[in-house]
Amino acid sequence: MLQKIVCVALPGMAPFEFGVICEVFGIDRSDSNGPSFDFHVTAAEPGLIRTKLGFDIVVHEDLSAAADADLIAIPAYQAGVDIHPEILRVIREAEARGAWVLSVCSGAFVLGAAGILDGRRSTTHWMYTDDLARAFPLTRVDPDVLFVEDGNVVTGAGTAAGIDAALHIVRKELGAAAANNIARRMVVPPQRDGGQSQYVQPPVTDCPSDSFAAITEWMLSHLEHELTVDQLARKNLMSPRTFARRFRAELGTTPTAWLNRQRLLRAQQLLEETDWSLESVASDTGFGAASVMRHHFLKVLQTTPTAYRRTFGARQVG
Repeated sequence: MLQKIVCVALPGMAPFEFGVICEVFGIDRSDSNGPSFDFHVTAAEPGLIRTKLGFDIVVHEDLSAAADADLIAIPAYQAGVDIHPEILRVIREAEARGAWVLSVCSGAFVLGAAGILDGRRSTTHWMYTDDLARAFPLTRVDPDVLFVEDGNVVTGAGTAAGIDAALHIVRKELGAAAANNIARRMVVPPQRDGGQSQYVQPPVTDCPSDSFAAITEWMLSHLEHELTVDQLARKNLMSPRTFARRFRAELGTTPTAWLNRQRLLRAQQLLEETDWSLESVASDTGFGAASVMRHHFLKVLQTTPTAYRRTFGARQVG
């Protein structure tokens, strides 16, 4: 069970990425039926910790709080700053006992220095993926994802992708409803599709950022229907080819893949919060048949709908 969270404050850490960890795990959301964690901010040497932007924060706890943590979170930090050996020890011990270890952005370099990325896939901000691969050649760096889960180690890509990575762990441990509750309070999507490569190129100038807002909202309200690219293109007053190309450019995935992901998220919610039959859930979410829904669960979540309901159905949070 995900309960005790320890965020390790590093000299030269980035305030936003540190704040992401605090925002996701440090706020008591029980007033809205959301999760509440035993959250700690620690440091190898408590006291003033200078951030990357030049201001200090005061940390009162030392690393002893990490000994029984369910998750150790490492924020981004300024490259070149030496990492205290006790921090590396804490990370290695957490990984060895099966606790979650999460890094945000350049925090992956700390995990690499601790040796726990060896033999694992990993990621970091697209600007630093080549550096991470050179510094730690035993890890397979994926530059085109928002986060990577390999065993109990999760590495997040740049900045806001830390939210995706943190919510992924919440979803894995507590279910989709808990992750959705946190995302709703943060006013962010509970789960984004596509990889970070969509952010590398400049935005498409003839495709404004909200050009697909209406059609995706309509798609979400009609998940139970068969929705073809031709039908969606007509509704959005585009040719099918142009619609598919622009949809992928803006959302980082194909219309079909996006639909399947939304259907999966809806199915997870129904399996957690209702006692509907698998066929009813499959019909309501647009999968059509329970066997088709099962295929998508196995492909994406590596579990079956029945096993998912058994694990998360009793944990109705939000």
